[in-house]
Amino acid sequence: MITITVNGQRHDIDADPNMPLLWAIRDILGLTGTKYGCGAAQCGACTVHLNGESIRSCCTKVSRAAGQQIVTIEGLSANNNHPLQLAWNELNVPQCGYCQSGQLMSAAVLLRENPNPTDQDIDDAMSGNICRCGTYQRIRAAIHKAADLAREGAKS
Repeated sequence: MITITVNGQRHDIDADPNMPLLWAIRDILGLTGTKYGCGAAQCGACTVHLNGESIRSCCTKVSRAAGQQIVTIEGLSANNNHPLQLAWNELNVPQCGYCQSGQLMSAAVLLRENPNPTDQDIDDAMSGNICRCGTYQRIRAAIHKAADLAREGAKS
């Protein structure tokens, strides 16, 4: 048995310690918001947070996550009201939507570390996330919008 904590809930799972965290999240826990893209940590679709840092869950062994805090897209906010989620909806960012949970998870770490990013900051932070539909301009605009929303929320 391996104990992992996902979105604040502790789970004892019967899994091979070498199983990719992605499959534990999707297949064992049933949290399908995190996507499988390439399986080689190159596309970012499987991005989750491990102790607040973005990781690629497709190549992270579930044993590495034991005893750590994991957050998936389902845990980003309780009511889909994270500034990034609001901005993504307002600016109609997704096209097919497949990469978007990974995009959001990477963007969340960026905004936590840099609440007022420049275009270059965004491009650098998001460079490991591929959008096959090419919504990069909308993603960048939504990150700027989310930063604005977060600042406005901090003022109220």
